[in-house]
Amino acid sequence: MNTETVSYSAVEEDRDCYHCGLPIPPETRHYVRIDGRDRRMCCIGCEAVAQSIVDNGLIDYYRHRDAMPETRREAMPLELQELGLFDHPDFQKSFVRPVGEHEREASLILEGITCAACVWLNEQHVARQDGVSAVEINYATRRARVRWDERKIRLSDILAAVQAIGYRAYPYDAERSEQIAHKERRSMLWRVFVAGFGMMQVMMYAFPVYVAGEGDMSAEMELLMRWASLLLTLPVVLYSAAPFFQRAVRDIRLRRLGMDVPVALGVGSAFLASLWATLTHGPEVYFDSVTMFVFFLLGGRYLEMLARQKAVRGVEELGKVLPAFADRLPAWPDQTSERVPVSQLLPGDRVRVRPGEVVPADGVVIEGQGETNESLLTGESRPVSKRIGDVLTGGSINISSPLILRVDQVGDSTRLAAIRRLMDRAATEKPRIAAQSDRVAVIFIVTLLVLATATGLAWYFIDPQRALWVFVSVLVVACPCALSLATPTALTVATDALARMGVLVTRGHAIETLSNANHFVFDKTGTLTYGRMTLEEVVPLAGYDETRVRALGAALEQGSEHPVAAGLRGAAGDAVLPPVGDLAAVTGQGVSGCVEGQQMWIGRPDFVAEAIGRDCPAELASLEVRGGTVVALGAREGWIGLFRLADVPRAEAAVLTARLSASAIPMSVLSGDAPQVVGRVAGQLGIVDAHGGMTPQGKQAYIAGLQGRPGAVVAMVGDGVNDAPVLAQAHVSVAMGGGTDLARNQADIVLLSENLAGLGQAVDLARRTVRIIRQNLWWSFAYNFTSVPLAMLGLVTPWMAGIGMAGSSLLVVLNAMRLQRVPREGK
Repeated sequence: MNTETVSYSAVEEDRDCYHCGLPIPPETRHYVRIDGRDRRMCCIGCEAVAQSIVDNGLIDYYRHRDAMPETRREAMPLELQELGLFDHPDFQKSFVRPVGEHEREASLILEGITCAACVWLNEQHVARQDGVSAVEINYATRRARVRWDERKIRLSDILAAVQAIGYRAYPYDAERSEQIAHKERRSMLWRVFVAGFGMMQVMMYAFPVYVAGEGDMSAEMELLMRWASLLLTLPVVLYSAAPFFQRAVRDIRLRRLGMDVPVALGVGSAFLASLWATLTHGPEVYFDSVTMFVFFLLGGRYLEMLARQKAVRGVEELGKVLPAFADRLPAWPDQTSERVPVSQLLPGDRVRVRPGEVVPADGVVIEGQGETNESLLTGESRPVSKRIGDVLTGGSINISSPLILRVDQVGDSTRLAAIRRLMDRAATEKPRIAAQSDRVAVIFIVTLLVLATATGLAWYFIDPQRALWVFVSVLVVACPCALSLATPTALTVATDALARMGVLVTRGHAIETLSNANHFVFDKTGTLTYGRMTLEEVVPLAGYDETRVRALGAALEQGSEHPVAAGLRGAAGDAVLPPVGDLAAVTGQGVSGCVEGQQMWIGRPDFVAEAIGRDCPAELASLEVRGGTVVALGAREGWIGLFRLADVPRAEAAVLTARLSASAIPMSVLSGDAPQVVGRVAGQLGIVDAHGGMTPQGKQAYIAGLQGRPGAVVAMVGDGVNDAPVLAQAHVSVAMGGGTDLARNQADIVLLSENLAGLGQAVDLARRTVRIIRQNLWWSFAYNFTSVPLAMLGLVTPWMAGIGMAGSSLLVVLNAMRLQRVPREGK
C-alpha cells in the first residue's frame, strides 16, 4: 500500500471519510494522498479502494462524482472493480476482434450520452490516449468502435479513461443495450413526472397572482404564494433538471461547450433570480416559467428518446436472433439428443432443428427436407427450400419439418456474426454530413452564448425587469438540439429500413454517397447474371476425348471460386480427377498447374495462347458466335480443348436498369468475359456501355477515369474476388450477399437477398434520407434564425422557449421516422 503516514493535525479538518462520506472513528489513522493532499479514510477498506483508484490513474473519479456512494458495499464503483477482467482474452472473445498482429478492435456501448457534444468529447478524450488508433461513436445507437495497440494500452485503461470524464463504457451486447435503454427511459420518465407535477402545483399558486387586480391581494398573501412556489420548484430544479446542471458543470470543467450549458444557464439564472426576489421582496419571480420550461424540455427529450430507441431497436434485432440452447445429437445417426448452450457447439456437431426453431449455427442439411424463413437476414420473405446438402444459415427459422444440421461455422465465424460486424462498423462510422452538423452545432452554441449575454445587457438598460427572462428565452429557444439530432436519427432509421429490405449498410458514408451516385458500373457474372455457369459445349482438340478434357478442366479449377470454375467442376460429375500440383491463379486471367508431369493452363483463350505460345484455335470463333463464355485449355504441347459455358441475366436486373434509366443515370458493364458475351447481356438489359475482356487493373483504371470527370460519383456493383480492387476504388460499392468474403468486406453496401431490385429501392431510400436530413437541417436553421430575433425582442417567454426547443427536436425525429415506411417491391 503506497500511502504516507501523516500527523492528524495535518488533516484534522476532515471529519468524514473522503472516499465513502461516512463519519470517521476518532481512533482510526488511514490516509491516501489525492490531488496533492492527504485525504483521511474511515477504514482500511476505503484506504485500499482509494489507493487502487489513484494507482490506476482514475483520480478523476473523485473530481467528477456528484454524490457519495449509497452504501459501503458500493464505495468502489462496480465497473472499477471489474476493469481488470476486460483484459482477459477469454472475456474479450465476444466483443473484441484482432485487426492486425497487435491491434485490437472492440465494440462498446456508452452510458450517459445525451447530445452530439458528449459524442465529440468522448471521441476526443479517448483518441488522445497513447496507443488508441481510432474511435468512432454513433449518437443514435450509443455504440462505440475503438481500435488500439495492445502493446501500448490495455482495454481496461480505455474504459477507465471514459469513466474519468463522467461516462460509462461496457462491452456491447444486445441485452446490455436494452438494459441501459430501459434505465434511461425509467429515469427520464420519473424526472418528467416530477417536473409536470411541480409545474401544475406552481401554476396553481401563480395564477391567482396574475389575475388579481390591484389591491385584491395583500403583500403577505403574495409572499406566501411565492414561498409555496419556491418549495414546489426546488424538486424540479434539484431533481428533474439535475442532469442539465451536472453535464454543464462537467463540460465547463473540461473546457467544452455542450447542449446543456445554455439550458443550465437559463434554468439556473431564472431560479436564482426568483429566489433572490423572494428573499428580498423583489418585483418579479419566474418559478412558473422555470417549472414549465423544464417540463416541456424533458417531455420533448423523453419523446425523442422513445423514437430514437424504437429506430435503434430494429438495428439491434440481429443481436438477439440466435437461440440460447440447441439439441445436439452426440451419437448421430442415433436420435438421442442433449440440450446444450449454443456457445458450446463445435464444427462437426450434429444438431436437430425442429419446426419453429431458429437455426443455431451455420451448416449443411444432412437429413430432412423443409423450408426456412431468412427474412431477418436477407429481407426475402418467401420461404427458402432446403434439402440434403443445402446450406443453413444461423439465424434463419425452420418453418416446416425437422432438419438435421451438421455444424460448419460457430460463433464469430458465422454469416450472422459477419453481418453484425459490418453493421457495427456502419453504426460507428461518422459520415461527412454528420461531422459537419456537429461542427456547426459547437459554433452555434458559442454564438448563442454571446448573443444571449449581449441581449441581457441591452435589456438591462432598456427595461431591467424584463432583462432576465429575455436572457433566459434567448438561451433556451436557440439551443441547437434539433441541429444535432437532424442527421444521426435519420441515418439510423434509414439503416434499419434498408436492413429490412435485405440491403446491409456497412460504411457510415454509404447512404449519403449512394444518394449522389450518378454513374453505375456493374460486373456481369454473378451480378447481372446468376453466376451459376453451366457447361453447354465441349470441343476436344488434338485427339483428346471429351471425358478426359472435362476431367482435366475440373481438376485445374478445383481451387477457384469463380463461377466458371464451379460450372466446370459440376460438369465433371463423379469422374475421378487427376492429381494437380503447383496450382497458381492469375487474377482475371486463368489458372496454371502441373498434371501428371505436364504443365497446363486454363482460362481466357488469349491468356492460354500466350502461355503455350500458340495462336488461338480456329474452333474458337464458332463457339463465341453461339454466345456464352468460352474457356480454353492448353499445354506446352498444344491445345487440349475448349469449353462454352452459359449464364442468364437475373430476373430483377432488368427492373433495376429500367429504374436507373428512368432517372437518366448512365450505366456501364465491365467484365473479364468475352466482349461478345458481355455485349449480349448488356443489350438485353438496355445498357449501351459494355466492355469485355477486362482485367481487374483495367476495371480499376476505367473507374478512375470516370471519377476524373467533374462531379462524378461512381457506384460499383460486383460480387467476386476479382471485384475487390474495383469495389475499393469506387466512391460507393455494392457487393452481392453470396459473393466472396473479400468483396463483402470491401463493399460499402451488401445485398443480402441478392435481389438487384432491392438496390433500386435503396437508391430511392438513400435519396429520401438525404432529403429528410436537409429538411431537418433547414428547419433547424430556420427555427433558430426566426426564434432568436423574436426572443431578443422580448416576444418569447421562457416557457414558450421551452416548448419551441422541445418541439423542434421532436419534429426532426418524427420527420426522420417517416423513413421507416418502406414499400415492398421486387419480391
